Amino acid sequence: MAAKSATPAAGESAPFIPPAPASRRLAAGAEVQPGGGVHFRVWAPRRARVEVVLDPAPQGPSRPASRVALDREAGGYFSGYLPDAPAGTRYRFRLDNLPMLYPDPASRYQPEGPVGPSEVVDPGAYAWRDDAWLGAALAGQVAYEMHVGTFTPEGTWAAATAELAELASAGISLIEVMPVAEFPGRFGWGYDGVDLFAPSHLYGAPDDFRRFVDEAHGHKMAVILDVVYNHLGPTGNYLRVFADDYFSRRHSTEWGEAINFDGPNHGPVRDFFLDNAAYWTDEFHLDGLRLDATQAIFDDSHEHILAAVAARVRQAAAGRQTIVVAENEPQEVRHVRPPAEGGFGLDGIWNDDFHHAARVAMTGRNEYYYRDYQGSCQELISALKWGYLYQGQFNERQQKRRGTPSWMVPAWSFMLFLDNHDQVANSGLGLRCHGLSSPGRYRAMTALLLLAPGTPMLFQGQEFAASAPFLYFADHEPGVADMVRRGRIAGLRQFESLAGPDTRESLGDPCDIRAFERSKLDLSERKKHSQAYDLHRDLIRLRREDAVFSRQRSDWLHGAALAPEAFLLRYLTETGDDRLLLVNLGRDFVYSPAAEPLIAPPPGADWRLLWSSENPRYGGSGTAPIDTLHWRLQGHAAIVLHAQPIGQRVAAAAPMD
Repeated sequence: MAAKSATPAAGESAPFIPPAPASRRLAAGAEVQPGGGVHFRVWAPRRARVEVVLDPAPQGPSRPASRVALDREAGGYFSGYLPDAPAGTRYRFRLDNLPMLYPDPASRYQPEGPVGPSEVVDPGAYAWRDDAWLGAALAGQVAYEMHVGTFTPEGTWAAATAELAELASAGISLIEVMPVAEFPGRFGWGYDGVDLFAPSHLYGAPDDFRRFVDEAHGHKMAVILDVVYNHLGPTGNYLRVFADDYFSRRHSTEWGEAINFDGPNHGPVRDFFLDNAAYWTDEFHLDGLRLDATQAIFDDSHEHILAAVAARVRQAAAGRQTIVVAENEPQEVRHVRPPAEGGFGLDGIWNDDFHHAARVAMTGRNEYYYRDYQGSCQELISALKWGYLYQGQFNERQQKRRGTPSWMVPAWSFMLFLDNHDQVANSGLGLRCHGLSSPGRYRAMTALLLLAPGTPMLFQGQEFAASAPFLYFADHEPGVADMVRRGRIAGLRQFESLAGPDTRESLGDPCDIRAFERSKLDLSERKKHSQAYDLHRDLIRLRREDAVFSRQRSDWLHGAALAPEAFLLRYLTETGDDRLLLVNLGRDFVYSPAAEPLIAPPPGADWRLLWSSENPRYGGSGTAPIDTLHWRLQGHAAIVLHAQPIGQRVAAAAPMD
């Protein structure tokens, strides 16, 4: 449609506006056209008139702002074409001649933050170098959760890009970036995003993000983005002034208004979020998405929005492999079931059960939500073998049944971790797993994580036992900040150890910039903490290069508890090339009589040491000789044995042995 000139204000001009071109990538937003100029389109069904107002900056003070009325389309959209507006033009919308100007709900960049003007971005201006990149599947990956603002001291895309080669050399193959959609303030986790198409200006320009992805692909690493489709942040969220129907009248979440995916006039809302999923995949060459808190995404439509998101990501990838994973507290396995079986067709899902059981086993603490777990050997075995621990049993704490059966779900679909952003911050003091457990237990559990059939994920800095905490931090205006402080304290007090007066004062203020600054990694600790770094690098290499561990076959995995804190995992192959992982989180003990068939070597073979967590290279005290006649298991340790035919010459020890 043609955009119509509004009545010009003093000093403004009303240029001739030719018919709008038909070339658009997304349903809404400002898009640079192949022949030049910009086409604007916005959904504002509650409005009678919408104008696009061009900012004088950054064009310079000599060019006054100009206003152009957009044509109304059927369905509540307004659109128009401005032939002389180049990439870099800053603009806002005026609604119904009201004095307030608003940023574009589908803005591709907010250079001054969520309350400032939007900026036109030309995604075709970046020269990609990843033509040979074919994408990635979840199977075979070692994931790494990253918060761009604290991953480096600078907290920028450019600084993070400079570290990608080192991550790749450590064995990381998949980077999961915490949310980057524009959010208010100077710092934050990103889960209060309000401009879902605009990567935060705090980390750099959109092309800096593209360069980060491009460079990662050059190092054979995939990149997925954590997106929040369950709510929007409280400050700078202007969607309602354009359309009430963005938000549900039937559902609500603990963080704010739920998104309207199934209520009246939901079609353009679904298009907005599906376009967002396609946008990150197409214009930033991302390899997929991590969907935050999907239990707060409500949809009673025939096609659930999560299934539609997965399908749209794959469509936008245009033949590249993609990865879509979910966080889901109720543990609904339908997320990873194929659509033909009533599922959503996602690739993976976070496994909190494994984390919680492992945390209790490492620390001995089972307060608040950890109360649902004993940290027993059987829990750890079952989580690695079967996925979820709660698959429909009654949960005393929640007073309802929890989880769904995860039989036949491939092991790699379950993402496993000992740390993540939530769990580290929920320690109150931001302590990581190595700071909550003994060094030996930490090394042993790291081996369990990195040699498990599931998909392991490290939280930034975990690979070198970072000394920096990871605290909850958010920079909000005073009224919202007060609510954040109160809510954070109330949440942490549900942990009994954090409810007492001796810890209350030490929790700190999440809205204080010092919480953000303290959470920044010191990357020089890769050398200072070389023992922890070598531990992770060697285990990842063993996982990737070993013929058994690399297969991620949970059907090969069998386990047995040997003592209250000791257990074994037997990787039982068809060829007899078995692996035996022995984990002892308790004190030294002799396992005799050894009345457990899984500890017996294959016929004609015996067990030989392949790897030990007590290697001094990792800070251990040394590994006792392996005696498979009289089993002596060292405390706070893990060893890996491989089956070797009796009489076969023992190969020279690898560097990790």
